[in-house]
Amino acid sequence: MSQRRPCIATYILASRPLGVLYVGMTSNLYERTRQHREDRIEGFAERYGCKTLVWYEMHGFVTEAIRREKALKRWNRTWKLELVEKTNPGWRDLYPSLFGQAPDPRVKPEDDGEGEGSVSAFLRRLDGP
Repeated sequence: MSQRRPCIATYILASRPLGVLYVGMTSNLYERTRQHREDRIEGFAERYGCKTLVWYEMHGFVTEAIRREKALKRWNRTWKLELVEKTNPGWRDLYPSLFGQAPDPRVKPEDDGEGEGSVSAFLRRLDGP
């Protein structure tokens, strides 16, 4: 873990699918998520058992992450649920995908057919007309 470059992010933890939500920001998503999972951070997330990383958004600067966190904290619960549902409808834990131990459920697999979203169609576009 220590070899990974710190990841500035805004994130949402959940106690369970559609359960209690916690919105936070960090300059090191890997370490902060681990701390939450091990109950090393006292407060709301620990009290309500919010340990499952269900959404995150990376940022280039801490100020951007802080701005996004403050905005999300002003959102109503329904909007936050919709945000998670849009990219992670199964409410799967994204923590293992941070380390490549599981596929990221937010990333759709490539279409292997010949359709517009296929790899071969992409390669044809690269070759140009």
